[in-house]
Formats: sequence, C-alpha cells, structure tokens
Amino acid sequence: MSKAFTRESDDESEFPAARPSSSLPPGTPNYLTPDGAERIRAELARLVEVERPARLGSPGNAGDRSRVAALDQRILQLQETLQTAVVPSPPDPGDTRLRFGQWGHVRRGGGETVWYRIVGVDEMDVDRGWVSWLSPIARALVNRTPGDRVQFRFPSGQEELELLEVRTQAPACEGGGL
Repeated sequence: MSKAFTRESDDESEFPAARPSSSLPPGTPNYLTPDGAERIRAELARLVEVERPARLGSPGNAGDRSRVAALDQRILQLQETLQTAVVPSPPDPGDTRLRFGQWGHVRRGGGETVWYRIVGVDEMDVDRGWVSWLSPIARALVNRTPGDRVQFRFPSGQEELELLEVRTQAPACEGGGL
C-alpha cells in the first residue's frame, strides 16, 4: 500500500519504545542502593496496579492515549532499571571510607558544610544532596576517610573540600547541592 494512504498513527507501536533507564556508558554497572531499588519497585507497582488502570477507564473507553503511552514508557524504564540493577552489599561497618550508598559530611572552601549521598544514576536528587557515583564530586570523595582533603573544581572555581564524617544512615539534616 502506498504511504500516502496510511495514517501516521498506523506506524506507531501500541507501546512506546523503551528508553534506556539511564545514560550509563556501555559496560558500566547500573548500581542502585537497596532503598533506591525499593522505591523503584514501589513506583512500578503503583503505575501498573493503580495509575495505568485508572487512565484506561471503563470498558469501551480507551482513555487518553498520550497519557497511557507516557505511563507505558515510564513502566518500561522502571522495568529496565530493575532488570539491569546491581545492588552492592553494604560497606563493612568498620570501614571508615566513604562508599556507595553512604552519606558524607563535607566542609567546602568557604566554611559551609553540606551532606552528599553517593547513589546510582537513577536515584540522583541534587536538591537532597544525592549525587551519582559517576559524578565528579562523588569521584573526588569516594574512598576518602574523615579528615581527608581534596581539591575540587566547582563551576564557581577551585575549592578545597574536607570530608568531616561518613554515615551509613541518613543524617537528621541531609541535603547539599552543587
């Protein structure tokens, strides 16, 4: 059949193609913290069991196709994230180095202190101070121990960072930012 006699919607799949869950370089593990994996499982369950059925509506009502398609794409992303996820074992309690999943209390060059948590790329939340393990700040801080100092280049310029404390559990006042 001639392309002139087809609708564009005929070319569209009922389900959108899955986008990669994250922008990891090939061969790079997709690390997730245990609580991050649980949050993703909970979101997936909510979308599949509650949101999508509600969008589809009653029998005979196809629902809003674009919203359902967006939900389907998010569902596929979450499924891909969980399928490729690697949840590392927690650090040894006696290890004082900052590791994946932990919080580091950092003093910046101007004296202000911030908390950073080292998390997977699918868990990042800069407003909370949760930075990807692949980010420059995480790379500068991971494997450091309290008292270690490191030079780091922020967009505003070079600063010396000092790691003050490492915690496995969330501090009472987490949150940082770049």
